[in-house]
Amino acid sequence: MFVPKIYRVDGDEWPRRIIREHALATLTTNGEPFPYATHLPALLAPDTPPDAPLAGSEVWGHMNRANPHWRALADGSPALLVFQGPGAYVTPAVYGVDPAAPTWDFVSVHVRGRLRPVRDREETLRIILATVRHLEGSLGDAWDPTSSLDYFRQILPGVGAFRLEVEEVDAMFKLSQEKDAEVRERVVDRFENGHGDHPRLAQLIRCHGDGPSGKEEA
Repeated sequence: MFVPKIYRVDGDEWPRRIIREHALATLTTNGEPFPYATHLPALLAPDTPPDAPLAGSEVWGHMNRANPHWRALADGSPALLVFQGPGAYVTPAVYGVDPAAPTWDFVSVHVRGRLRPVRDREETLRIILATVRHLEGSLGDAWDPTSSLDYFRQILPGVGAFRLEVEEVDAMFKLSQEKDAEVRERVVDRFENGHGDHPRLAQLIRCHGDGPSGKEEA
């Protein structure tokens, strides 16, 4: 991913947040005649230290074994996981200047590395349970899967889990940094009163609109 300097962020704190908050990733690997792409849940391995660099860590994920993408995966094959954060169209109507052009503010994290398909059933179950607990903790109702373990084992033959050994990470936080403070404030006002991703984008613009080292407000 091409990331202009103005849209970069320092360190791994913010990319880690996007990976955690936007767990539905897109896995892309080489294919013939076209690349494979599958949308699937993915998470940092639960035992990853909170201050560990993303490069050198592991990301876990799983997909349906009936997916031709699964059958095409080979141990050690290069892979890309895309975590897409909030994004929204920015109309020039909010700028209050002329001439102007529309744009799209967004956040995206690309994780590249070597993919290791998991063949062991219990290890596959471990990845599934870790995914469930992760998503229930952040997006669900803290549902406990313990009572459903027998059911999980019944459907296990249809699940293909994998580990991605992270080698490189790119993060793009395109949040109107190229605009002056007055224009950015108008964009924030528009998004704060918007819907969908708009409120979260407003928060992120306040954190990063002046450059790549913003800190989130309490």
